[in-house]
Amino acid sequence: MNPMIAQQRLNDLRTQMQQHDLDAFIAMSADPHMSEYLPEYWQVRLWLTGFTGSVGIVVVTQDFAGLWVDGRYWVQAEQQLENTGFVLQKQTTEPASTHLAWLAQNLPLHATISVNGQTLSVQQFEALNQIAQQHQFTIQTPFDIINEIWTDRPALPQEVVWQMANGLNAQTRLEKLSLIRSTLNTKNASAHFISALDDIAWILNCRGQDVEYNPVFLAHLFIDTSRTVLFIDDIKLSKELHQLLTQDQITVLPYTQTEFFLSQLSQQHVLIDPAKVSILHTQSIQKNNQLVQDINPSTLFKSRKHATEITHIRNAMTKDGVALSHFFYWLETALTQNHPINELTIDEKITAFRAEQVGFIGLSFSTIAGFNANGALPHYRATKDSYSQIQGDGLLLIDSGAQYHDGTTDITRVIPIGTPSTEQKRDYTLVLKCHIALAQTVFPEGIASPLLDAITRQTLWKYGLDYRHGTGHGVGFALNVHEGPQVISYYAPTLPQTKMREGMITSNEPGLYHEGKYGIRIENLVVNQAKKFTNSTYGEFLEFETLTLCPINQSCIALELMTESEITWLNEYHQTVRERLAPHLQGKVLNWLIENTQAI
Repeated sequence: MNPMIAQQRLNDLRTQMQQHDLDAFIAMSADPHMSEYLPEYWQVRLWLTGFTGSVGIVVVTQDFAGLWVDGRYWVQAEQQLENTGFVLQKQTTEPASTHLAWLAQNLPLHATISVNGQTLSVQQFEALNQIAQQHQFTIQTPFDIINEIWTDRPALPQEVVWQMANGLNAQTRLEKLSLIRSTLNTKNASAHFISALDDIAWILNCRGQDVEYNPVFLAHLFIDTSRTVLFIDDIKLSKELHQLLTQDQITVLPYTQTEFFLSQLSQQHVLIDPAKVSILHTQSIQKNNQLVQDINPSTLFKSRKHATEITHIRNAMTKDGVALSHFFYWLETALTQNHPINELTIDEKITAFRAEQVGFIGLSFSTIAGFNANGALPHYRATKDSYSQIQGDGLLLIDSGAQYHDGTTDITRVIPIGTPSTEQKRDYTLVLKCHIALAQTVFPEGIASPLLDAITRQTLWKYGLDYRHGTGHGVGFALNVHEGPQVISYYAPTLPQTKMREGMITSNEPGLYHEGKYGIRIENLVVNQAKKFTNSTYGEFLEFETLTLCPINQSCIALELMTESEITWLNEYHQTVRERLAPHLQGKVLNWLIENTQAI
């Protein structure tokens, strides 16, 4: 975005703030569902600042405008905010680095803060309100001041919802609703309100396309002992799907009636996830009811994939591996023949090969193709205005993924271009060793997932190296590529819901980034499987089955740094890749696969 546009929008916002007697304005990266990927209507932070990262919090006063982002985005944000009037605020794990700390230190007593309550979770409101009470701030949540200046704001999406094919889901929606109702009894709750889009899609065994990359649809869901109410724009439902929902005794009401419906409830104990429900919806519930705050039961249920679902996901991984084999063969051939390639070409080609696969829905996130210095930006995305040619010597990092009707994929590979340096080979090998360390780990069932991070990073730590993103995130079943509750990151708290359970699918993606030089990340998806021991005295254990099927480049490995156990793991992985993909390939692409999965 042109910096002049951001400056004008900032000036317009400040004018509106003056007219409404506001001392500060906060823009969250959220919608009423607390989603990661947002419909265009809710992309306020992007519209204001031009920053394209997936997360960030904006604070504006009459003499300050800041954007808070974590270490993944510091370099990117500094570049994109230049001359916009917005200043990068580097957020770390320290409480003093947050926007809340800044508000407490810089706003006067009795200041009035505006934040759209539709985009503020209960959890976030409580943290903000604590600061407000200490400093006598007033928080205004009922209205969206951005509407005053965003005159061409896009409409909310109205895409069609579809029911998943028979046999893909291990449970019917009635079985899932029954499971949730039985859980409510254990939490002393009589009802449950859900805003998280992936939870709603999972419960109803439906998918949609309202949000880019995530096959979900805008809706809210209410469940009590006798009824299920789906709040959704009726135009999204076909006559057939509407009838199926009615047969399952699910009432459909307009999306815009959610707050009114909640305000009419009486004498209920309503379970909500404080991280996934907006403060405005919660305030409607609290008029005549009691809140019960806990994680959505469906979040825990959907994180544990059933054996039949894992079988479907393996099939999606095979299709993805076939597409990637065609892509990497094309890339290697094009480089050998000196065809002009740039980062945008990478995105176009890898998407095209995936689109040829049966059941392809779309990408699971925007493709990251970063050459040399661009690869050092963990969430870089090439654009028509800014991209690099793939030429000379260096490292090309490609992080990509797809949505299929039977699974979600996410994979990162690094390809040497020309001749890699000794330093690059060393760093690549260290990251590979970290990847293998986690892949080989056996761990107690129920261990807090953040604790596994130290096992992964130990090799890098020995060299005084590290990376600023998590090592692993949960992945959905034909759903969000980022799914909780498990997370492998020493930055994350060890909460009860982060425990590792059988059937969870998680990414394994250690990395290393040298700003201005190059980046390395090697990523596969893994699933928790039971590890059987003859002696069960010490409880149940789990191990990882690697699901992703794609060769790991071997030309960049410094073999002298690899142990015998690590080489064995790599050889066995490549043997699996070859056996699973070879029956689906032929000719030169098959030869490429065989050549790139040879034992070392």
